Amino acid sequence: MNYRKLGKTGLKISEISLGTWQVGGKWGSGFDDNKADEIINTAIDQGVNFIDTADVYEEGLSEKAVGRVVRSRSEEIYVATKCGRQINPHVNENYTPEVLTKFVEDSLKRTGLDRLDLVQLHCPPTDVYYRPEIFETFDRLRDQGKVRNLGVSVEKIEEAIKAMEFSNVATVQIIFNLFRQRPSELFFEEAKKKDVGVIARVPLASGLLTGKFDSNSHFDKEDHRNFNRNGEAFDKGETFAGVDFEQGLKAVDELKALFPDVKNLAPVALQWILQFEEISCIIPGASKKDHLLSNTSVYDLPPLSAEKIEKMNSIYEKYIKPEVHQRW
Repeated sequence: MNYRKLGKTGLKISEISLGTWQVGGKWGSGFDDNKADEIINTAIDQGVNFIDTADVYEEGLSEKAVGRVVRSRSEEIYVATKCGRQINPHVNENYTPEVLTKFVEDSLKRTGLDRLDLVQLHCPPTDVYYRPEIFETFDRLRDQGKVRNLGVSVEKIEEAIKAMEFSNVATVQIIFNLFRQRPSELFFEEAKKKDVGVIARVPLASGLLTGKFDSNSHFDKEDHRNFNRNGEAFDKGETFAGVDFEQGLKAVDELKALFPDVKNLAPVALQWILQFEEISCIIPGASKKDHLLSNTSVYDLPPLSAEKIEKMNSIYEKYIKPEVHQRW
């Protein structure tokens, strides 16, 4: 495992880390504590020392699993969670310092930890980024010893750039992968100037970049890859990174032709992300142990050549960029 600095937090974190949206099983299939524990323990065994969760993942069960495993280990493991998505209706007016403070305190109880290493606003409405009192709330929580650092998880680059105007924002979590390349432009430049850590989420485009799907692939009724393809439940960009599924399959077919000897494209897709020095870490999810081992197998591959990277980017330009690039 290799480690990188998480921006102004100063933390040295594993560049392949763990996202826990579906850590207890496939989306929509219920939560399995034993499976969650196995995945998290395996991640730590592989050198992962940064785990990202959220209070809304499986109604808090993900946070409980992360806290349970982290407390049982001797290694120093950094825990990041998120808050805000419990607000219903999820509108700017319902974001208050009191509500967010309670969310953080509830996360502390669920994880059983004395302090959270990173708390991130969880894709709040755009107007929230214009409210200093929301960001000041986390200074008080830090002074109370409940929170170590503040970050944001965003949908849009414009939100990320606005959030970074607040000096206490130490990290930005953003969708970035071969099929969502726009962050590598202005956002990366600004994050580097301000020493803000960049956490790449949805790095495999909801599994599309593994190369394991085809037009006959079936997703469970409760799986967002079934019900949210057009943004019916939340931002469309969260599902397949906003890429039309059939169009994405055409692009993946060309990736397969570019890597004919590779059966699982996931590590290659992660390699592509790691070429950017601005990235602090990637947080691919895992619904079973094999997925976790696939993600960390990135180190078993030869480095991507400049020629391969150029051809990968040309596939993006041809199939994905016209519909996706400017939307987020």
